[in-house]
Amino acid sequence: MMVRVVEVSPRDGLQNESEVLPTASKIELIRRCVEAGARRVEAVSFVRADRVPQMADAEAVMAEVPRRSDVSYIGLVLNRRGLDRALAAGVDEVNCVVVATETFSRRNQGASVDTMVQAWSDIAAAAHAAGRRASVTVAAAFGCPFEGDVAPSTVGELVARLAEGEPDEIALADTIGVGVPAQVRHLVAAAGAAAPGVPLRLHLHDTRNTAIANALAAVEAGVSVLDASVGGIGGCPFAPAATGNVATEDLVYALHRSGHQTGLDPRAVIETAAWIGDRLGKASLPGALGRAGWFPDEPA
Repeated sequence: MMVRVVEVSPRDGLQNESEVLPTASKIELIRRCVEAGARRVEAVSFVRADRVPQMADAEAVMAEVPRRSDVSYIGLVLNRRGLDRALAAGVDEVNCVVVATETFSRRNQGASVDTMVQAWSDIAAAAHAAGRRASVTVAAAFGCPFEGDVAPSTVGELVARLAEGEPDEIALADTIGVGVPAQVRHLVAAAGAAAPGVPLRLHLHDTRNTAIANALAAVEAGVSVLDASVGGIGGCPFAPAATGNVATEDLVYALHRSGHQTGLDPRAVIETAAWIGDRLGKASLPGALGRAGWFPDEPA
C-alpha cells in the first residue's frame, strides 16, 4: 500500500522552535524535503506575526520554494485575510484548523468553535473558487489540555458540520499527543461515517511515544495520508507540554518495514533531519533514527 506523507516541518515543525530561522534556511529545508521525495509540503502559515513570529516571512518563503508540477505546497490559514495572502503567495492548497473543544479554540484561535466552522466554510468556498484545494484539520481530536478526553461522537458531529464546506480532505489531529491505537480506530470510523467519501489524514504528535503505533493503526483502518516532521521537531505553541510531531524518518522506517511504500528516500530524510538539527542548534532531535540508525544497515 502507498502511504503518502505530508511533510510539515517547515510550518508545524518550525513554529514551536525558539530559534527563528532565516528565510534562506526555511527555503533550503523545503528544498531538501522535496529532494527526499516529499510531494506535499506544509510550507508556511499566514497568521499574525506577533502570535507566531517564526512564520512572519511566509510570502518571502513562498516566493523562492522550488516549483515542480508534482509538488503541492500547503499554507495554513485561519481567516479570510490569511486566505487572501495565501492565494497571492501562490500556495497550491490551504488548510484551516478548527478545534474540537471550546476552551482550546478560544485560547488557540481567540474564537469559538462555531465561529471557526463558519470561517472554514468561507475559506473553503473562496479557495475552491480560486481553483485551490482546501482541507480542514480537527485539532485536539484525541484530547484537550483544558477539557480532557474528547468523545468520538463529538468529533463525528464536528466533522459532519465541516463536511458541508466540501473539504478535499479532513485531518484528525492528536495535537497534544495523548492518543492510542484504539482511539485511532474509533475516530477514523466516526469521521468516515460523518463524512463518507471524504479522504482522511492523520496528524500525530509523539508526546507520549504513541505516534508510530497510532500511525500504523490508522493505515490498518484505511487512512493513506499521514503528517510528519523531519527530526520530530515542532509542536503547538498554545498547548502546554505539546512536544514534537512524529518524526518523518521514524514513520518511514515503520511503514517501509511493514511493507508499505512512501516514495521517500530514507537516507535523504535522515540527512535532512540532521541538517535541521544543526540549524536549530540541537545536538539531538526527538526522532530515533538519527541515533539508532536503520535496520538492516542499508535502508530499502
